[in-house]
Amino acid sequence: MQADIFKDILVPVIGGLGIFMLGLEFMANGIQALSVNKMRDFLAKAAGTPIKGVLAGTLITGVIQSSTAMTVMVVGLVNAGVVALRPAISVIMGANIGTTLGNGLIALPLGPLGLILGGIFALIYCFAKSEKVRNIALACMGFALIFYGLNLMTGGLRPLRNMPEVMELLQTLRADSYFNLLKCVLIAAGVTAMIHSSSATIGIVMGLGAAGVLDWTTAVAFSLGADLGTTITSWMASLNLSKNAKRAAYAHMSFNVIGVFVTVPLFFVSIEVLRWAMQWFGGDPSVPVVVDGKDTFPLVPVAVGLYSTFFNVFNTVLLFPFVGVFERVLSRIGHTEADDVEDFSVPKYLDRRFSTDLGQAVPAVEQETMRHLKAGALFLDIARSRASAPNDPGEHYLATDILSRDIRSYSAALLSSDMPMDQLDLVASLIEEADFTAALAEQLHQVARRVRRETFGQQGKVIVDTALDKLDFDLREILPDFGVKAPQMPAGHVSFPEVEQLRGQILTAGTGIAPGERGALLALLGSVERADLLIKRIDAERKSVNRRAVIARARPQREQRDEKGGAFGGDLAPVPGE
Repeated sequence: MQADIFKDILVPVIGGLGIFMLGLEFMANGIQALSVNKMRDFLAKAAGTPIKGVLAGTLITGVIQSSTAMTVMVVGLVNAGVVALRPAISVIMGANIGTTLGNGLIALPLGPLGLILGGIFALIYCFAKSEKVRNIALACMGFALIFYGLNLMTGGLRPLRNMPEVMELLQTLRADSYFNLLKCVLIAAGVTAMIHSSSATIGIVMGLGAAGVLDWTTAVAFSLGADLGTTITSWMASLNLSKNAKRAAYAHMSFNVIGVFVTVPLFFVSIEVLRWAMQWFGGDPSVPVVVDGKDTFPLVPVAVGLYSTFFNVFNTVLLFPFVGVFERVLSRIGHTEADDVEDFSVPKYLDRRFSTDLGQAVPAVEQETMRHLKAGALFLDIARSRASAPNDPGEHYLATDILSRDIRSYSAALLSSDMPMDQLDLVASLIEEADFTAALAEQLHQVARRVRRETFGQQGKVIVDTALDKLDFDLREILPDFGVKAPQMPAGHVSFPEVEQLRGQILTAGTGIAPGERGALLALLGSVERADLLIKRIDAERKSVNRRAVIARARPQREQRDEKGGAFGGDLAPVPGE
């Protein structure tokens, strides 16, 4: 009987594929809504060493069921400076293992139950009042739709076996030689790159294999290509991010590419090993099972899922000892002299061992805050386009923002309910100074951005240079060893025009300054004025508390507490490390 191509093939295949991918999306969205923030925090804390990184990547990807989402998350954390490059590489290795758990679940023969389970959880999702219950129902509904969509695809693909033209075309996609194997791998990689989901590609391949359209060896070869194509998404996610984020994406790409190149020569040997291993999972996947008078191959999805798992575990075991090599090689990609400048995103002086000693903790916070000030002052070098300055104002601001949060967190952890009022006032002063310093860095960042993105005429350049020199000089109040050199004459003999005077020069310049340039200069002066106010506020905050006297009084009080077996404070959160 001739199959109706539209009704018997296109409708179930396209509908099944859509339902399958919608199920993947629902499941990922539901699980991520429930736990992605916790997972992100857990990842930032757990990925301290390569081994922990692999375990964290495996666990989180196994939960959120998306290596793509996981890898993009890692790239984002690297871009934010929360995770360093070395542990990020190991997390990506773990993500490749974690995603195979989903492939194994997809291989389960639950297709007939998918529709009714999807309907039940859809009703729960529609009528539930609790957001948590709705997210759980969404994840379960997605899980059920995956199986229903796969079942539809399998049924729709089955009639292709009776079409000589289709079978003749697919004969060219048989992985029966190394050349044809590479062709299958590249085709699957291309499909996965287009749809941004290795799980979807593997689901399609499982459907083709279960319907007998593809032989099981070719279906396995396509799963190998899916692991290769999934790297494109992390690369695209990193295009506009920092160099380290790009390097994390390159790690994902090189990891999978190397794995495929190592596995391809061993493919036919590994297929025999898989055939042998399948005796514990139901038998030979090439042996058909008759269902409703038609041959089906229900063990092909099992074989594909098993091989995908084996490939990623083997790949991780093979390349894990070379994490350090990956880091060194990738660190040279896009490396410039600017990369050798100090990394201000990582605290230098904060040490949690000082948590019970105010005499050591306060100077540590003061040193780190001074370092934050120096990082902020570098925006003036960026504005002047000096060779020694950081290249990207946005990246440098991100580093200072991370450092600011660490200083604030460290300082806040010094507070204790049993501290005397003068010590509480001292710690509060440290927190306020750190906050004003962060605000100053933000204004200096705005100054650098405005100068770098605008083109100024001769008169405008003079005003810009004067404003930058004024900021340099004013910074000496709180940062004595930075900026313009100390004048040889008394300080009172060195002066710069006030912001109001510079604003008057702009407004009365006439046609010497174009309207657009005039607006940019006025906005720049606004940032300069706010920066000057913050410099004065930081100076006043430092003088508001006699910090040395408070520390001196705190020492005997601490010694008395230590003799009694107590101490204020508590353990501080660990400082982010490489």
